[in-house]
Amino acid sequence: MNHSVSSVEASKSFGRISRQALESPLTITHHGHDSLVLMSHAEYLRLKSRDREVMTLSDFTEDDRAAVAAARIPSEAAQFDDETRDH
Repeated sequence: MNHSVSSVEASKSFGRISRQALESPLTITHHGHDSLVLMSHAEYLRLKSRDREVMTLSDFTEDDRAAVAAARIPSEAAQFDDETRDH
């Protein structure tokens, strides 16, 4: 369940909302718009562990390389062609 509080409430009641954020992430709004998320360090580490890793060609097996070579671009992807052209 996503909870939110205003930045004013967060400032006035930081102790309470920080304890609340230990249980689940808490969105802090500013002038009615989502601005920040307060979460436990454990949740932050969990999310960071899912960051993408950069791999080099040597990290792939021959089967991986063959699968990439055999892959075909679906026709639905054509809508993104202009993103790869020089502007």
